Amino acid sequence: MDMITGAFGGEDEEETNEDGELVSVVEARKEAEEKRREKHRQMEAEREDIRQSVRDKYKIKKKEPDFMMETSGQIGRKKKSPEELAAEAKGEGGGNGGSALPAGLSDVTSKLGEGPSAIVSSVQEKCSLM
Repeated sequence: MDMITGAFGGEDEEETNEDGELVSVVEARKEAEEKRREKHRQMEAEREDIRQSVRDKYKIKKKEPDFMMETSGQIGRKKKSPEELAAEAKGEGGGNGGSALPAGLSDVTSKLGEGPSAIVSSVQEKCSLM
């Protein structure tokens, strides 16, 4: 097939890279990406200038970036280390007898646990199946 197209003055072969893309297309894509990045850098610099002029006009302090670093994106409490988890599992971690619940709440839960068993026993006494 190459002989036939070559005989009729076929297209010139262009260079391709290992991915099968034309080298000129890859270069044009890289150049366009670099132009886009430079455009965004300039736009961000202009925005920062505008932000700074507003801060100066209204005497607003710029937010400190270390505030964001302190929280490190965590919401809630600090995760426990494996040592802390092991100590808690052994019952050493809590100060109230190894229970994770406060004393008043543990009393309520024990009473609630007794409730269904008392109801079941009273029903069994009153109703007997033959």
